[in-house]
Amino acid sequence: MGSPWLVLLAVLAYGGVHSLLASLWAKERLRRWFGSAYRLLYNIFAVASFLPVLALVGLLPDRTLYSIPFPWVLATSMGQLAAVAALLLGLLQTDVWSFLGFRQLVQPETPGEPDMLVLKGLYRWVRHPLYTAGLVFIWLTPVMTVNLLAMNLGLTIYIVLGAMFEERKLLHEYGQAYADYQRRTPMLIPGLVWRSDD
Repeated sequence: MGSPWLVLLAVLAYGGVHSLLASLWAKERLRRWFGSAYRLLYNIFAVASFLPVLALVGLLPDRTLYSIPFPWVLATSMGQLAAVAALLLGLLQTDVWSFLGFRQLVQPETPGEPDMLVLKGLYRWVRHPLYTAGLVFIWLTPVMTVNLLAMNLGLTIYIVLGAMFEERKLLHEYGQAYADYQRRTPMLIPGLVWRSDD
C-alpha cells in the first residue's frame, strides 16, 4: 500500500474513533467515568491521537504536487490567516473555556441541560463555522504534496460526515429550535442552503 493510502486510512481511522467518542452514547458513559474532566480529557486525546497522522505525512515517502508562486502565495496565506481568525472568533462566540473543557472543571454541567444555542456572529452565516474555517485553512496550503493531499481529503470527508452526525445530536438536544436554524442557515458554505421542503 502506498504512502497516500496509509495517510488516508490513518485520517479516516482517527475520524472514526473521534466521532465514536463524541457520540451521545459514548459521552454519557465517559461522563460517568471521568465526571467534569470528560471534555478536557477528550480534547487532549483528540490532539494526541492526531500526532501519529501528522508523523505519517512527514515521514512517509512523498513528492510535491505544486507550490504556489509569489505573489499568489500572499493571497493563500491571507486566506489561511482569515481562516485562523474565523476559528478563534467562532471559539470565542461559543465560550472557548467550555469548548476546551476547563469551565466544566469549575462549573460542572447539569445532566440533560444543553449549552445555550449560539445563533449570532459567524453562526449567523453557517452552522459550523469552525469546520468551515478548518476546510479553508487546509485547502489553501501553499505547498501541496501527495501525502498532504491524502490527509486533506481524509479530513474533508471526516469534517463533512462529522458535521452530519453532529447535526443529529444537535437536533436531539435543541429540537425545533435547531430544526428552524437548519432551515435558514447553511451547514458549511455561506449562502448554500438545501431546501428539501420546497
